[in-house]
Amino acid sequence: MSSDPQRDESEETLLVTPRFRVVNVPLTNQPPKAIVRHPGSVCVLPIDERGRLCLIRNYRVSIAATLIEVPAGTLEPPESPEHCAVRELSEETGYQAQRWTKLGELFLAPGLLDECAHVFLAEGLSAGPQELQADEQIENLLVEPGEIESMIRDGRIQDAKTLGTLSLWKVRCN
Repeated sequence: MSSDPQRDESEETLLVTPRFRVVNVPLTNQPPKAIVRHPGSVCVLPIDERGRLCLIRNYRVSIAATLIEVPAGTLEPPESPEHCAVRELSEETGYQAQRWTKLGELFLAPGLLDECAHVFLAEGLSAGPQELQADEQIENLLVEPGEIESMIRDGRIQDAKTLGTLSLWKVRCN
Protein backbone atom coordinates (compact mmCIF):
# COMPACT_ATOMS: atom_id res chain seq x y z
CA MET A 1 0.00 0.00 0.00
CA SER A 2 2.95 2.32 -0.41
CA SER A 3 2.16 5.57 -2.09
CA ASP A 4 2.48 6.50 -5.72
CA PRO A 5 3.44 10.15 -6.34
CA GLN A 6 0.67 10.31 -8.99
CA ARG A 7 -1.83 8.40 -6.84
CA ASP A 8 -4.84 10.75 -6.98
CA GLU A 9 -5.10 13.90 -9.04
CA SER A 10 -7.73 15.30 -6.67
CA GLU A 11 -5.15 15.45 -3.85
CA GLU A 12 -3.59 18.84 -3.21
CA THR A 13 0.15 18.64 -2.53
CA LEU A 14 1.12 20.66 0.54
CA LEU A 15 4.77 19.65 0.98
CA VAL A 16 7.32 17.53 -0.89
CA THR A 17 10.50 16.20 0.77
CA PRO A 18 13.07 13.66 -0.43
CA ARG A 19 11.35 10.93 1.65
CA PHE A 20 7.63 11.75 1.68
CA ARG A 21 4.82 14.06 0.54
CA VAL A 22 2.06 15.71 2.52
CA VAL A 23 -1.25 16.01 0.66
CA ASN A 24 -4.79 17.14 1.37
CA VAL A 25 -7.21 14.32 0.55
CA PRO A 26 -10.71 15.50 -0.38
CA LEU A 27 -13.51 13.95 1.68
CA THR A 28 -17.24 14.00 0.99
CA ASN A 29 -19.12 16.53 3.16
CA GLN A 30 -16.00 17.17 5.30
CA PRO A 31 -12.91 19.34 5.11
CA PRO A 32 -9.93 17.69 3.39
CA LYS A 33 -7.61 15.57 5.52
CA ALA A 34 -3.83 16.04 5.48
CA ILE A 35 -2.09 12.70 4.87
CA VAL A 36 1.59 11.81 4.61
CA ARG A 37 2.29 9.75 1.47
CA HIS A 38 5.33 7.52 2.06
CA PRO A 39 7.07 5.04 -0.28
CA GLY A 40 7.12 2.32 2.38
CA SER A 41 9.80 0.88 4.61
CA VAL A 42 11.34 -2.29 6.00
CA CYS A 43 12.01 -3.59 9.50
CA VAL A 44 14.58 -6.34 10.01
CA LEU A 45 14.94 -8.65 13.01
CA PRO A 46 18.44 -10.15 12.78
CA ILE A 47 19.15 -13.23 14.91
CA ASP A 48 22.71 -14.48 15.34
CA GLU A 49 23.96 -18.09 15.54
CA ARG A 50 23.52 -18.07 19.34
CA GLY A 51 19.87 -17.01 19.02
CA ARG A 52 20.48 -13.42 20.16
CA LEU A 53 18.49 -10.61 18.59
CA CYS A 54 20.59 -7.87 17.04
CA LEU A 55 18.82 -4.65 17.92
CA ILE A 56 20.31 -1.18 17.59
CA ARG A 57 20.63 1.91 19.75
CA ASN A 58 19.59 4.71 17.41
CA TYR A 59 19.68 8.42 18.26
CA ARG A 60 16.48 10.10 17.02
CA VAL A 61 16.69 13.87 16.47
CA SER A 62 12.87 14.20 16.47
CA ILE A 63 12.68 13.25 20.16
CA ALA A 64 16.29 14.08 21.15
CA ALA A 65 16.74 10.58 22.57
CA THR A 66 18.30 7.21 21.80
CA LEU A 67 15.83 4.38 21.23
CA ILE A 68 16.34 0.63 21.12
CA GLU A 69 15.04 -0.46 17.72
CA VAL A 70 15.18 -3.08 15.02
CA PRO A 71 17.23 -2.05 11.96
CA ALA A 72 14.88 -0.34 9.52
CA GLY A 73 14.76 2.05 6.62
CA THR A 74 12.81 3.68 3.82
CA LEU A 75 12.32 2.11 0.40
CA GLU A 76 14.02 3.94 -2.46
CA PRO A 77 11.57 3.40 -5.37
CA PRO A 78 11.61 1.30 -7.45
CA GLU A 79 13.55 -0.76 -4.87
CA SER A 80 11.85 -3.96 -3.66
CA PRO A 81 11.25 -4.51 0.08
CA GLU A 82 13.60 -7.53 -0.05
CA HIS A 83 16.45 -5.47 -1.52
CA CYS A 84 15.83 -2.65 0.94
CA ALA A 85 15.96 -5.11 3.88
CA VAL A 86 19.35 -6.48 2.75
CA ARG A 87 20.69 -2.94 2.24
CA GLU A 88 19.44 -1.59 5.57
CA LEU A 89 20.73 -4.57 7.57
CA SER A 90 24.19 -4.11 6.08
CA GLU A 91 24.27 -0.33 6.40
CA GLU A 92 22.97 -0.10 9.96
CA THR A 93 24.52 -3.19 11.58
CA GLY A 94 27.27 -4.38 9.23
CA TYR A 95 25.66 -7.83 9.12
CA GLN A 96 24.86 -9.91 6.05
CA ALA A 97 22.26 -12.69 6.33
CA GLN A 98 22.06 -16.07 4.56
CA ARG A 99 18.36 -16.69 5.27
CA TRP A 100 15.47 -14.26 4.96
CA THR A 101 11.83 -14.78 5.96
CA LYS A 102 9.07 -12.23 5.51
CA LEU A 103 7.06 -12.06 8.74
CA GLY A 104 4.37 -9.63 7.62
CA GLU A 105 3.51 -5.97 7.21
CA LEU A 106 2.73 -3.15 9.63
CA PHE A 107 0.95 0.20 9.26
CA LEU A 108 2.72 2.43 11.74
CA ALA A 109 0.39 5.44 12.01
CA PRO A 110 -2.54 4.96 9.60
CA GLY A 111 -4.42 7.92 11.01
CA LEU A 112 -2.04 10.27 9.22
CA LEU A 113 0.47 8.17 7.27
CA ASP A 114 0.10 5.53 4.50
CA GLU A 115 3.53 3.95 5.19
CA CYS A 116 3.56 0.16 4.98
CA ALA A 117 6.52 -1.44 6.80
CA HIS A 118 7.56 -4.86 5.44
CA VAL A 119 8.93 -7.00 8.29
CA PHE A 120 11.72 -9.54 7.76
CA LEU A 121 13.59 -12.08 9.87
CA ALA A 122 17.30 -12.31 9.00
CA GLU A 123 19.31 -15.39 10.06
CA GLY A 124 22.72 -16.89 9.30
CA LEU A 125 24.51 -13.64 10.07
CA SER A 126 28.08 -12.76 9.21
CA ALA A 127 29.66 -9.56 10.49
CA GLY A 128 31.00 -6.73 8.39
CA PRO A 129 31.47 -2.96 8.63
CA GLN A 130 28.57 -0.57 9.17
CA GLU A 131 27.92 1.99 6.42
CA LEU A 132 26.13 4.70 8.38
CA GLN A 133 24.79 7.86 6.79
CA ALA A 134 26.33 11.13 8.00
CA ASP A 135 23.37 11.89 10.29
CA GLU A 136 23.10 8.39 11.83
CA GLN A 137 24.34 7.49 15.32
CA ILE A 138 23.75 3.73 15.57
CA GLU A 139 25.28 1.09 17.83
CA ASN A 140 24.54 -2.67 17.73
CA LEU A 141 22.97 -4.27 20.79
CA LEU A 142 22.81 -8.08 21.09
CA VAL A 143 19.91 -9.19 23.30
CA GLU A 144 18.93 -12.62 24.58
CA PRO A 145 15.33 -13.49 23.60
CA GLY A 146 14.40 -13.92 27.27
CA GLU A 147 15.28 -10.27 27.95
CA ILE A 148 12.79 -8.82 25.46
CA GLU A 149 9.67 -8.94 27.65
CA SER A 150 11.38 -7.17 30.55
CA MET A 151 12.79 -4.55 28.15
CA ILE A 152 9.26 -3.85 26.92
CA ARG A 153 7.74 -3.96 30.40
CA ASP A 154 10.24 -1.49 31.90
CA GLY A 155 10.10 0.88 28.92
CA ARG A 156 13.55 0.30 27.45
CA ILE A 157 11.85 -0.63 24.15
CA GLN A 158 9.29 2.04 23.18
CA ASP A 159 9.61 2.22 19.39
CA ALA A 160 6.36 1.21 17.65
CA LYS A 161 7.94 -0.52 14.63
CA THR A 162 10.16 -2.52 16.97
CA LEU A 163 7.23 -3.53 19.18
CA GLY A 164 5.28 -4.60 16.08
CA THR A 165 8.24 -6.52 14.64
CA LEU A 166 8.85 -8.35 17.93
CA SER A 167 5.16 -9.17 18.15
CA LEU A 168 5.10 -10.68 14.64
CA TRP A 169 8.27 -12.67 15.44
CA LYS A 170 6.83 -14.03 18.69
CA VAL A 171 3.55 -15.07 17.04
CA ARG A 172 5.03 -16.51 13.84
CA CYS A 173 8.32 -18.03 15.02
CA ASN A 174 7.94 -19.08 18.66
